[in-house]
Amino acid sequence: MEFITIKCDIETEIVVKKSKFIAHLFYIESTDKAEKLLKEIKKKYHDARHNCMAYRILDDNNQIIEKSSDDGEPAGTAGTPMLAILQKNQLMNVMIIVTRYFGGILLGTGGLVRAYSDSLLKAIEKTERVIKCQGIEMLVTIEYNQFDVFQHYCKNNQILITNAEYLELVVCKIELEEEKKSKLLKDFETKKVNIKDLKELTKKYITKSI
Repeated sequence: MEFITIKCDIETEIVVKKSKFIAHLFYIESTDKAEKLLKEIKKKYHDARHNCMAYRILDDNNQIIEKSSDDGEPAGTAGTPMLAILQKNQLMNVMIIVTRYFGGILLGTGGLVRAYSDSLLKAIEKTERVIKCQGIEMLVTIEYNQFDVFQHYCKNNQILITNAEYLELVVCKIELEEEKKSKLLKDFETKKVNIKDLKELTKKYITKSI
């Protein structure tokens, strides 16, 4: 299953009628991580009135877990509209936490919805979105004189070399979409790609550019 998410965490800030809204948009993969991040933000901004949040996570069974919190703001003015924006943008494995420092001027329910929504929209605008898909991490061992050829092969077959160690042989980790594994294995067996050893490490979500 493919889904859209963010490439890296980002922090942005807006001011609305003297109230400061600090947005943190995080990449997450579990509810435990979400709870940990929320605790860290609340500790960092312990003097703020509100730390409102929303998140969407795709679990190991491809079920979507969603949660939101208004954290003391009027019901439906913070977490709920932010969750709706994550849904509209089809973002998954992301968490938004918006910290508000009250500026002394009441914004009203409509003003709060706009402020929290704008905080998230600005963060989304500033970050880079990517596609995550089900993939495989593999370990490749290859002769030095074949490494340039292998790099070219990877480029042509949408295989990402994530790490390379230059030992007696070149030992590198690669990531590829699950559906591309059979072609790599066939090319390995038929010596179309000259690899000394090929080993599957783990299944994981891998990144593709949009």
